[in-house]
Amino acid sequence: MNILFDQRLKEITQEHETLLKRKNEPIIPGNGIYTRYKYPVLTAMHTPLMWRYDFNPASNPFLMERFGINGTFNAGAIKWDGKYIMVVRVEGNDRKSFFAIAESPNGIDNFRFIDYPVAIPETENPDINIYDMRLTAHEDGWIYGIFCSERKDPDAPEGDLSVAIATAGIVRTKDLKKWERLPDLKSKSQQRNVVLHPEFVNGKYALYTRPQDGFIDAGSGGGIGWALIDDIEHAEIKEETIINFRYYHTIKELKNGEGPHPIKTSKGWLHLAHGVRGCAAGLRYVLYLYLTDLKHPEKIIAEPAGYFMAPIGMERIGDVSNVLFCNGWIPDEDGTVFIYYASSDTRMHVAVSTIDQLLDYCLNTKPDGLRSATSVQTLRTLVDKNFACIEETTFVNS
Repeated sequence: MNILFDQRLKEITQEHETLLKRKNEPIIPGNGIYTRYKYPVLTAMHTPLMWRYDFNPASNPFLMERFGINGTFNAGAIKWDGKYIMVVRVEGNDRKSFFAIAESPNGIDNFRFIDYPVAIPETENPDINIYDMRLTAHEDGWIYGIFCSERKDPDAPEGDLSVAIATAGIVRTKDLKKWERLPDLKSKSQQRNVVLHPEFVNGKYALYTRPQDGFIDAGSGGGIGWALIDDIEHAEIKEETIINFRYYHTIKELKNGEGPHPIKTSKGWLHLAHGVRGCAAGLRYVLYLYLTDLKHPEKIIAEPAGYFMAPIGMERIGDVSNVLFCNGWIPDEDGTVFIYYASSDTRMHVAVSTIDQLLDYCLNTKPDGLRSATSVQTLRTLVDKNFACIEETTFVNS
């Protein structure tokens, strides 16, 4: 009998179960746009013990972790069979990422991973790393997952192991269990950030893209692109138009990219995206919203200035600090929206809002005037309006 093994098994099992059953708590009063929650919904410690430990005392007498998990982040999301589902990017201590499904009965806590990670078929040119899947339930009847497929650049100078090539990998499924791999997206530029629109546009599949000259730098890539694809089974970008541009001295100066696929509302398509700028601490990733026309999803009709969400508190600390990233949200039947965002490439969180709140924010928040003077004018106008409200209230009550 191995007393040490048995004691450790009892301790880690109890601790794991307590974590999985922990009730989440809203952080109030918030900003009126969305409600953050106190605890992350998924961390490395939420992953199944069967992934991390060998439970055979003969081969693991000290009950050590045999497969280390570094982070759980950048998850696609979908409502399926009454459950809130995330297809999570799980990164091992070996730096390789893979996908795994976690599900919750209420969308804010009690997320549990299913027993096995997702087995994504490889192409003839195997991926070195795969990550950041966007899920789209398309009107053609399939659920598509588009993700980044990373490989070493074969043309890199000898000894240079830092140069990579990114393409968009494509899979589809009918049940979230069996995944069919389609050929990678063909594009003239590198594509790490591609999202499938949920409806046909002019009889074609529509993609939101992020063309880049290199693996990290956007270079001449102007922002979020729009492309129509004839055949998703042999997807190729032949023509690409930038619809959401990068601008100097903004939250999206260096890069911007679509998050999850947009939500269809009565006022337009609601988009969640990320913007990247440089600062003394490195790259800072934040989230922003914009709205496009219902009949022309590539035409922007509203975009509030600045960020919608940015890392705060402990969200700023992690494997890659000062980063928020979102590639999954779920609109519920009652108009509630669950926003699943990752902080610092380490953990998953949830924020909850409604369609009405998000549309109000988009349509009634001033756009970026791109100069300090316009920001001051926006503030002065708001202050004047508030003084007028105070005077009117004082007059009515006197």
